[in-house]
Amino acid sequence: MTRTSLGPLAMNKMVINHLDRIFVTSDAATILREVEVQHPAAKMISMAAHMQERECGDMTNFVISFAGELLLQAENLIKTGLHPSDIVAGYKSATEEAVKIIERLAKYEVTDFRSVEQVLPIINSVLCPKITGYYEHFGTLVTDACIKVLGKGTRAFDPEYIRVTKILGGSMYDSEVVSGMIIGRAPMTTRLRVEKPKIAIFACPFVMDEGETKTNLLIKTAADLLNFTKSEENHMEKLIKEISDAGVTVVVVGGSIAELANHYFEKYGIMCIKSMSKFEVKRLCKCVGAQGIPKLGCPTQEELGYCDVVHVREIGSDKVTIFQRDSEDARLTSIILRGATVTLLEDVERAIDDGINTYRVMLQSPKFLRGAGATEAYLYNELETQAGKISNLETYSFAKYGQSFGVVINTLLDNAGLDKNRDMTEFLPKNVNGPDYAVDVLNGKITPSEEMSVYDHLESKKWAIQLASDAAITVLKVDQIIVAKPAGGPKPKGQSGWDNDDDHC
Repeated sequence: MTRTSLGPLAMNKMVINHLDRIFVTSDAATILREVEVQHPAAKMISMAAHMQERECGDMTNFVISFAGELLLQAENLIKTGLHPSDIVAGYKSATEEAVKIIERLAKYEVTDFRSVEQVLPIINSVLCPKITGYYEHFGTLVTDACIKVLGKGTRAFDPEYIRVTKILGGSMYDSEVVSGMIIGRAPMTTRLRVEKPKIAIFACPFVMDEGETKTNLLIKTAADLLNFTKSEENHMEKLIKEISDAGVTVVVVGGSIAELANHYFEKYGIMCIKSMSKFEVKRLCKCVGAQGIPKLGCPTQEELGYCDVVHVREIGSDKVTIFQRDSEDARLTSIILRGATVTLLEDVERAIDDGINTYRVMLQSPKFLRGAGATEAYLYNELETQAGKISNLETYSFAKYGQSFGVVINTLLDNAGLDKNRDMTEFLPKNVNGPDYAVDVLNGKITPSEEMSVYDHLESKKWAIQLASDAAITVLKVDQIIVAKPAGGPKPKGQSGWDNDDDHC
């Protein structure tokens, strides 16, 4: 199901989950998350893919395809009479050897994490299989966003600081990066732009507290009616005047805003924005350096936030409020996504998420391997050569483990529409001495890997190989599946008082 979704010319899947929601994607992690895997052995491979997604954020399809191929090769060995314990032993030693080989195959290392020239090829390599036609444009956007969030200091990189705002309409090339945060609604007041604002963020509704006791009021004259809400109005005006006197020009409220409060915000020329998401309020506090004020009152100067400009912008038919912060210590960056359909925007968002996660793991381990099947072809050749030096029965499973890497090359050739039987025999001999040649899927030919600039993260590849091998070995160690009976005991058939008729049940 997922193998045809591997590589830049992968096929998309239309997944309809249990809530009848439609996903159109080639992302293996999303496909597995939304489908219900029933078979216990397949469930284990699915769990391995989920672990890969959590740890590295990419290469989930490699885990599934490689684990499946390992089990397929093991099935052939079992049919020839080899015992599963010999296959497991061979697979374990082959996994250790493959990891050792990979560690010395690093061909590219990022030395400056703030250099666009060094980071861009890595992000492009991740985005290309997922959004083939637009990967160069989005690669530039993701690289720009990640470098801005990393900043000039030694601050730790947090993927949460890069937010994606999806707005229907326009072309994919209309997507852009904004330094700061976007709230997907217009202000409640008529002021639409504030330069160098002081921002107060209230993490509570902006309404007057109502009394806990109920009272009956007797109104006899028109004056009584006019004065009925006078004290509430005076209190609200006093509060907003104090906020205005503190220099606050923008107020963000995490909840509902009273009509009376809106009126006085308008009177004192304060831009007021409502946000119904507590997570959005929390992120905005990080973005502008403010503290969320838990109850109504005049904020202190330490609780206020600052940015360069707050302004309203109409994108398509939607009005959004942008908190723009162009300084180098911008703690939060937003990517505005434009596109024709919701499913397309969601698929691009998932691809961007993979790109951001790759940047995150790159900061921990900056070494990369040759991609596009070059590393897999070298592992195929190397492990098959080493299998010939083993004298016991493990030699067969050791060799089959190496051949299992051919599934990636076969799938890339197959998805590109090439003849895998002919091209595979040409491709493997070219990678005997090292990962020198790769499959250029977009142009349908075999090209020197140096010219392609396609890279796989070394640490992610190690994780993927180990997780896929562990899943396959665990399945091979199982000789019987025992299904427990449903709880509750036997159904009470034939007992008095029970009837199969629906009217009596």
